[in-house]
Amino acid sequence: MISVAEALDRLFALVPPPQQEEVPLVQAHGRVLLRPVTARRSQPPFAASAMDGFALRRADASPGARLRIIGESAAGHRFTGHINPGEATRILTGAPLPDGADAVVIQEEVTREGDSIVLSPTAVAAHVRPEGNDFVAGATLAAPRLLFPMDLALIASFGQASAVVARRPEVAILSTGDELVMPGGMPSPDQIFAANAFGLHALLRGAGARPRLLPVAGDTPGALRQALALAEDADLIVTIGGASVGDHDLIAPVVTGMGASLDFHRVAMRPGKPLLAGRMPHGAVLLGLPGNPVSALVCGVIFLLPVIRAMQGLPAAPAPRVRRPLARPLAAGGPREHYMRARHGPDGSVEVMDRQDSSLLTVLAEADSLVVQVAGARPLQVGDMADVVLLRGTT
Repeated sequence: MISVAEALDRLFALVPPPQQEEVPLVQAHGRVLLRPVTARRSQPPFAASAMDGFALRRADASPGARLRIIGESAAGHRFTGHINPGEATRILTGAPLPDGADAVVIQEEVTREGDSIVLSPTAVAAHVRPEGNDFVAGATLAAPRLLFPMDLALIASFGQASAVVARRPEVAILSTGDELVMPGGMPSPDQIFAANAFGLHALLRGAGARPRLLPVAGDTPGALRQALALAEDADLIVTIGGASVGDHDLIAPVVTGMGASLDFHRVAMRPGKPLLAGRMPHGAVLLGLPGNPVSALVCGVIFLLPVIRAMQGLPAAPAPRVRRPLARPLAAGGPREHYMRARHGPDGSVEVMDRQDSSLLTVLAEADSLVVQVAGARPLQVGDMADVVLLRGTT
């Protein structure tokens, strides 16, 4: 068995470089920017008023000064004349500062008398946003980065209508086992509903992939080969179940018989030991997950999500961790790295849940995090800090 860290490193080594495509901004949310975006011009592209008021020469802004109004400058409609000594223009927020003016007095600090204004004793001449106050022409938004709404607003303000992003990875999800029937179907007394694929589909879609569910494959080599043939156009094939070493665990022998190369098989972790990875002959990355539902979904968070992010050009990195105080004592760690379902209390501490059997989806559905315990860890007491992987932020 290899460690979780080594398994991640080997998985990242299997990830091909991302493929890029150019999309309009309205389709770029949640995509990974691969090419830096450059501003076509400065913002603002001119000195602009920060307030509603009157534009004037700072030299004329003495208390009680009387100035003649010669026009108006509004957003999108600049005053085309020139401000001379003793003159001012009405100006609105965002409007270009007229030639000759270098300051604005807000409207609350003047008294208007016909075509003139009189400045109050407390009037301050300021309120100008200089050209390029936000960014200058040629400024760039660096890549790679996951694009959020505020990023798209910035790109649009650069004057760019599209962005070069990573193509969404195509992921085929294959559930295996004679005991499985899809939800909505009619199971026999010896069957259960296939559940894991739906949680993994949601994880993948939330991370930017394009997942699709393949038909459940029975426990025969022919059924597996037939199902895998449907995934030849995928960038990543995720199998669920059949990755251990039992009589009906056929993933490894079937895929190697089809020409796949396996990189590793079994990881020193709980839950999730029967994990395998490799590459299919047509180039797709293969990730074989355990069949127990908690094992499959925990491995989805710990391995699958980092791989999908790396496939889109984001840095190869493990699932983020935070530090939290424990609400209950924790016994010493066993021989494998342990990912324990847990939930946060009102005080921010985290409580490891009592039932950790890898078949219990109800416990996973109640959890909001995983407490990570390294192999051979010492016992921890209430208030001791533990590494935590947040679950609710991954979907």
